[in-house]
Amino acid sequence: MAERITVLIGTSKGVFLLESDGDRRDWALRGPFCDGWPTNHVVGDPETGTLWAASGGEWHGSGIWRSEDNGATWSLSLLSNGTMDEWLAQDEGMRAMFGRGPSPDAPFKGQINALWSLGLNHGTLYAGAKPAALFASTDRGATWTKVQGLSDHPSADGWQPGAAGLVLHTITGTPETPDKMWVGISAAGVFATEDGGATWERRNRRSNTGPDEPHHHDDAPGACGHDVGLCVHNLQRAPQGTGDLLYQQNHQGVFRSFDGGRSWDEISAGLPSTFGFPIAVHPHDPQTLWVLPLNGDSQGRYPPEARAAVWRSRDGGATWHDQRAGLPGEHCFFTVLRQAMATDRCDQAGVYFGTNTGSIFATADEGDTWVEIARHLPMVLGVEVLHRR
Repeated sequence: MAERITVLIGTSKGVFLLESDGDRRDWALRGPFCDGWPTNHVVGDPETGTLWAASGGEWHGSGIWRSEDNGATWSLSLLSNGTMDEWLAQDEGMRAMFGRGPSPDAPFKGQINALWSLGLNHGTLYAGAKPAALFASTDRGATWTKVQGLSDHPSADGWQPGAAGLVLHTITGTPETPDKMWVGISAAGVFATEDGGATWERRNRRSNTGPDEPHHHDDAPGACGHDVGLCVHNLQRAPQGTGDLLYQQNHQGVFRSFDGGRSWDEISAGLPSTFGFPIAVHPHDPQTLWVLPLNGDSQGRYPPEARAAVWRSRDGGATWHDQRAGLPGEHCFFTVLRQAMATDRCDQAGVYFGTNTGSIFATADEGDTWVEIARHLPMVLGVEVLHRR
């Protein structure tokens, strides 16, 4: 079967799909899907082609849309009702205008404000929510249960929201070990389970700060002494067969862990800023990764000097080199959000990122050159890639 690559795009006005063959030269756009619901994250199953979208918010309610036919049709599993259902229940004129009544009470009504992330791990589909909680489905997204072990973590009462609220935004597992998984919560840090979610360990310790040594970055906003700054922005595991090598983009820098998050080394040296949202790792080379630094939390959150660049490391973050060919070289004020960068699985990896100004940029040569493959979309909230052969 010929290679098909689909860039899965979550936006403020629904889901879009960008499709190409293995050459990655010509792209066709479809959408919007999911009734235009704002969508933070879209993932796909490379074995079956099934697509899932984490969508909604306080108005629509929060739910998971699913498509079994490459986006032609979608069904919704509603997890929490929204304000719209309250209004429809109270206002006959509104029911007439919309031609419908309120949705039935969802299983987690009043518990979820938004869904932020999805992750497929050994047949179980997971969803991360705001306020921070993890949900699991063993029937491909039709029904859901709460992963109570994480919500019951002893530190949960002390979790503090980031600027976007208390969100569980990253879910990553391991092909080798079904029961092992990590999640990222802003602003509570990295949590890991090795027993399928029954129990969780908080893993934020800096490896370059001992118990009697001076704190690192004590003057930085949100600094947490001997911990990595708890406001993790994105978390990625290195490819299969590399042990528990993890990378994260944090509010305060880029970090690497060789031991599944039990200890973290900062690898920000050489970057123009310690602030950014996304991070992506090569699908076959654990030492190659990409980040997109922004100028700072309170300085506008756009590329330093308003010149877009993706920074690549070939040695696990020891050194960094900027990649600018094809990207806006001046007057560039876009933001790239935490889930808006991903890779395909080609031998020469493609990297894709989306902007809050509605553009999708792609490289087919691991970042040496970039092309804008879509523009004028709504605000891009999330980017993933479904690569099928």
